[in-house]
Amino acid sequence: MKAKVFDKKFDDDAVDIIDDLDLSTIKRSNQSQRRVNVDFPVWMIESLDKEASRVGVTRQSIIKVWLAERLEDIAANKALQRTSR
Repeated sequence: MKAKVFDKKFDDDAVDIIDDLDLSTIKRSNQSQRRVNVDFPVWMIESLDKEASRVGVTRQSIIKVWLAERLEDIAANKALQRTSR
């Protein structure tokens, strides 16, 4: 398919382009994974499990989301400090 045809389909809200994409080779940058082991106190695991159950996700998911949120906050605060100088 020519790029112009693809662009036209993309710009047309009524047309779904997902079937025109080869998703078998897609990779997200900076998203490769590495396994780590972390030891938590029992009270922390119980709290994580309660919150994960309340939200409807796994313990691992809640840990990942919370860590990502915290790291994004830190990065945003550092960027804000740099711009306010």
